[in-house]
Amino acid sequence: MSKALPVPAKRHLPSKEATLFKELLTLYETRQLKKGLKTADQILKKFPEHGETICMKGLLLTHMGRREEGIDFVKKGVKLDLTSHIVWHVFGLIQKGEKNYEEALKSYTQALRFDKENLNILRDAAQLQTQLRLFDALVETRHTLLRIRPSLRQHWIALAVAYHLNGNLSEARKTLEHYERTLKNVADYDIEHSETLLYHVRILEEMEDYSEALSLLDVNSKSRAIVDRTAIMECRARLLSKLKSDEAEHAWRALIEHNPDCYDYYRGYFSNQGLSLENSSQEALDILRQFSSQLSKATAPRRLALTIATGDEFRDLAKSYLLSGLTKGIPSLFVDVKSLYTNASKRDVIEELAEAVRVEFTPSSDTPSSSAEDIDPTIYLWTLYFLAQHHSYLGRPKKALEMITIALEHTPTLPEVHTCKARILKRAGDLLGAAKSVNDARLLDGQDRFLNTKCAKYLLRAGCVEEASNMLGLFTKKDAVSPGADLEDMQSLLYLMEEADAHYRNGKPNLALKKYHAIQKVFNEIEDDQYDFHGYNLRKFTLNIYMKLVKWEDQLRSHPAHVKAALSASRIYIKIHDDPSIATAITSSPQLTGAEKKAKKKAKKAAQKVQEEPKKGPTPSANEDKGLEPVQPKDDDPEGLKLIGVSDPLEQAFKLLQPLTTLVTDNIDVWTVVYDVAIRRKKYLQALQALNHARALNVEHPEVHVRSMHFRQTIDTLPEELPAPIGPLLKEVAQKVVPEGLSILTFNGQYLQRHISEPLAVLAAAKVAHGLKEPVQEVEQVVFGVLGEGTQLDIPTALKVLEFLTEIKSGRVEEFRSVCNKQFEISTVFKPLTELEVLQKRTLSGEEEEKEEDISPA
Repeated sequence: MSKALPVPAKRHLPSKEATLFKELLTLYETRQLKKGLKTADQILKKFPEHGETICMKGLLLTHMGRREEGIDFVKKGVKLDLTSHIVWHVFGLIQKGEKNYEEALKSYTQALRFDKENLNILRDAAQLQTQLRLFDALVETRHTLLRIRPSLRQHWIALAVAYHLNGNLSEARKTLEHYERTLKNVADYDIEHSETLLYHVRILEEMEDYSEALSLLDVNSKSRAIVDRTAIMECRARLLSKLKSDEAEHAWRALIEHNPDCYDYYRGYFSNQGLSLENSSQEALDILRQFSSQLSKATAPRRLALTIATGDEFRDLAKSYLLSGLTKGIPSLFVDVKSLYTNASKRDVIEELAEAVRVEFTPSSDTPSSSAEDIDPTIYLWTLYFLAQHHSYLGRPKKALEMITIALEHTPTLPEVHTCKARILKRAGDLLGAAKSVNDARLLDGQDRFLNTKCAKYLLRAGCVEEASNMLGLFTKKDAVSPGADLEDMQSLLYLMEEADAHYRNGKPNLALKKYHAIQKVFNEIEDDQYDFHGYNLRKFTLNIYMKLVKWEDQLRSHPAHVKAALSASRIYIKIHDDPSIATAITSSPQLTGAEKKAKKKAKKAAQKVQEEPKKGPTPSANEDKGLEPVQPKDDDPEGLKLIGVSDPLEQAFKLLQPLTTLVTDNIDVWTVVYDVAIRRKKYLQALQALNHARALNVEHPEVHVRSMHFRQTIDTLPEELPAPIGPLLKEVAQKVVPEGLSILTFNGQYLQRHISEPLAVLAAAKVAHGLKEPVQEVEQVVFGVLGEGTQLDIPTALKVLEFLTEIKSGRVEEFRSVCNKQFEISTVFKPLTELEVLQKRTLSGEEEEKEEDISPA
């Protein structure tokens, strides 16, 4: 056992200074910073080496915005008195403010060595342990808090939650039972008590003690101790189903009557009956018909019936459902039914029915005027709208455009019709035309933020970044540095992702990296923001939702936006590693165009404005609390030049990909990019592990095929054999990738023959051939197989082929571009750069003319 450190003599203060120090603590707690600083200086005048006072002075200075000076004082104070709980607590507060939770917890642990029962330090330590998911230590801390203050309800609940998080459900149950026995005179309709009881029911349910859970729920719902009626009904139905009770059917029916449009309630009801809503079942269909007749206003049973009905029954139900939606003018009708299109026969029936409605309600000059008045013209309009979406979804852009053109002639003032046209053009590859159409929709309602955002999004996809920024500026803060800066502060993932992708397509990987890292920063902030909820939810007793929050936060990095940003940024880093001249060309002060010079000058002025604003503003109060969090540093890399000029791009990519390897294990793209990084870092075991994960998901996937062949080729051509056991293992696995007796080239040819009608597989085979140093003419011959009969080439794949041909410096780039131009007639993405620039200018000048017309006086 280590010997306790002696208490320094210089910590002891005379009576007067001791009183002043207590006053100093009070002044800090009440945030009277100026007075507190003055009091600290009084003590330090006589005792300049009093560590606790020096730390408190540093803390006050940090709160006043004098951060660097304050931290220096805190560090000095810690060195002067290593055995004081106050100095370690202060140091922990500073580190917590910097989001350095691991170091903050170490400081709190040190503080607790010298004051084991300090409630404030214990509470903060518990929150840090929860944030860092150190649940064993959390249980101990919560035990200590309960032992010190057993009369505080929050401490009992906190201990139960700690046990729950640590996976010890039986102890969580015992804690809650003991807590409930201690309660006396609970007020009626006590929300906190109600939430605690629901949490207790949840614990019992997770322990699979369904009878006890149901008994607890029934007793407390009858006594009105639990006040959330919907939660009671849901828990009861769920528990009765798990107990296989006859009452379960009635419980689910009660829930359906309570909310007849909740799909989960229907799924629960049918699951209890042993029926599936995914497969055809006459019994399930009959039950849904009963619900439809009993709940005439509910759409959920009628929509679910479409999923399981077949043949003539499906036709009758679909006709009624579609006609009802078209009569009501529901814009989302197609989105609602398109999941049925996985069944080809249902898809054909829906098209036939919609076409019949269109013919029936088509306005005709031969129709007598009396009967024409009875026909609602909007039915015809919404049918055209539906059919346009239908044909676009099925890859028939010409037919879709024909329908939407008729709709526009019928009603040119409906924004939804213009946005539908934009979507059709986008899918057909005319991004500039799509941007123009959605702008037409925006001009019909200038106050609609959705249309404004949609227009900016389409402009970004068309590569018009500056114009999109101006468009977004119509609804962002006018005093913001730029619309983009305001949207970044608001954590707009849609904007950040679209602008990053636009910069990458425009050949500016530095700016793309900047935005991808901004997305990473958003997720870091979300992760940090949960810290306050560890204490807040316990104080408010919102326990069930808190458990959902913790679970969601644990999966935060699996969010699609985070995954896409990490993969896209990693691919850029890989390209920089493979070709450092990309970064060199960008960072070596290139000649700017006139528009770029103008944009740079504008950004510089905006930055100066931000620096000048604090000077113009009112003088801050001396007592103004600026918190412990560091001030956001000025962005010294607005162009992303430092990001793209890093000396270790592969290490940066590795850091970005690390969370994905545990959270997104079912994504092939993740494993292929992890492989690309690992093999370049010469981490062959990591590369093998990533390749095995990818092959387990789909060994025939085009990208997996490329990596498999690359791995075999890399291992076969290593300059010297790796030491055992790694070397023999890699050799053994590499031999299994390509069957014995076959060369990589032969195996690649066999793969091509198996997937000759799949364009992505053909491209993969061409990439392998290029990697094997085959002649360019042979690689080109393989690539042009994507244009063969029977292959369903789409625009995204054609663009990938074009990019590959450009990378290998093929002489047939223009030939492929020309063929794609003919094959995708509506598309503009395959046009030469000069022609695209003319089209872009024409589209944007058209928008400017429309804006001028829109704002000109009548």
